[in-house]
Amino acid sequence: MRVVVADDVMIVRAGLIRLLIDAGVTVAGEAADSDELLRLVALEKPDVAVVDIRMPPTHKDEGLVAARLIRERYPRTGVLLLSQYLAPRYAERLLEDQPGGLGYLLKERVSDLAILIDALERVNSGQCVVDPAIVARLIDRERHGSPVGTLSPRERETLSLMAQGRSNAAIAHQLGIGERTVESVCAQLFRKLDLQPDPDVNRRVLAVLTLLRT
Repeated sequence: MRVVVADDVMIVRAGLIRLLIDAGVTVAGEAADSDELLRLVALEKPDVAVVDIRMPPTHKDEGLVAARLIRERYPRTGVLLLSQYLAPRYAERLLEDQPGGLGYLLKERVSDLAILIDALERVNSGQCVVDPAIVARLIDRERHGSPVGTLSPRERETLSLMAQGRSNAAIAHQLGIGERTVESVCAQLFRKLDLQPDPDVNRRVLAVLTLLRT
């Protein structure tokens, strides 16, 4: 896997690059701002761009804007966004536009190399990944009038793992149940979230979006 890394803080960028190299990932380049990142992606065509959301000049959402442009211009390049803060609205905005090949992790998660590499691999394969801490907070939050509040504990567990990019097989392994049971649970939670079968939409992504909006 070839990646590029964008973060305006040099020590953070260098540390992330070292972790990736130690894990056997090829780092094709690094950038300190969104303009440099876009030039780098155009030149290197990496498998995944690892991008800090808050970058110069305003340190607001330049990384998010760059992520959208990357997905529009280079659909084969996935984007893994890193954020210092729990901000579900960023994940929601990304998934609404281009749900495949996108990930959103908290920066504190980077120190767990297994989680980082797993997220990169999932994003590279076209999946969407949302940080477990964000998912857990949203799942536990009170939701008066939200369809998510109608889900059973098992359905909430399944939705949580779904939001983390887990396949049905991985969910079954995590919960200690069969894949057919997972399929049944997914069908039930889709019904509760009023997500009807449609060949043109991905109900798993829509379920995650429903969670992020609550």
